[in-house]
Amino acid sequence: MAKQLDYHTIREIFTRFQEADPEPKGELEHVNVYTLVVAVALSAQATDAGVNKATRELFQIADTPQKMLDLGEEGLIEHIKTIGLFRQKAKNVIKLSRILVEDYDGEVPNSRTALQSLPGVGRKTANVVLNMWWRQPAQAVDTHIFRVGNRTGICPGKDVDSVERAIEDNIPADFQLHAHHWLILHGRYHCKARKPQCPTCIIRDLCQFEDKTL
Repeated sequence: MAKQLDYHTIREIFTRFQEADPEPKGELEHVNVYTLVVAVALSAQATDAGVNKATRELFQIADTPQKMLDLGEEGLIEHIKTIGLFRQKAKNVIKLSRILVEDYDGEVPNSRTALQSLPGVGRKTANVVLNMWWRQPAQAVDTHIFRVGNRTGICPGKDVDSVERAIEDNIPADFQLHAHHWLILHGRYHCKARKPQCPTCIIRDLCQFEDKTL
C-alpha cells in the first residue's frame, strides 16, 4: 500500500484527469433511474459490456418495476442468463421491483439508506446510482478504484470503506463529482491489474507505484 499523497499532488493528478476527459461517464447502459439500479445490481462480478449486451433488449420491454414484475422471474432469466449468478440476481431484481411498487409507488428512492434496503443493492450500487443519476459526490469503490488508490497513493486503504473515506477526505471538492469515474476508467484502461500501461500513463511521474512497467 502506497502512502497517502499530499493535497498538491492529488490536485495535479485530477487536473490532468479532467483535462483528458472533462465529463467521464459510466459505461452501463440505462434508460432511466430504475434501469440504472437494475444494471448496476446485475454488474456485480460481471463486466459492463456483458451486462449491456444482456439488458439492451430487456430494457426495451421492462423499463419500470411493474413491467419487470409482469415479465416475471423466468422471463427475466431468459434475458440475463449470460451474466454470472443470473438466478440469484433475477430473484433480487424481482424482489426489489416488488418493493418499489408496493412501498415507493414505483419510484426509486434517492437516499443511500433506502437504496441499500433493496435486495441486491449494497453500498457500492447505491453510491453509483446517487452519483450517476442524482449527481451526488458519492464514491463507489470497486476493484479498479481499490487497486488504483493503493498503487498510486491517491486514496490508499485496507478495505473498500477506508478507500471511500480516503477519496472523500483527500480529493478536492471540485473533483469529487467525477472522482470515482476517473479512477474506474484509469484502472480499467491504464492501471490494469496484471499489466499496467505505465509508459503511456498521464500521471506516471506523480504515482508512487514501485513496480512501474517500462
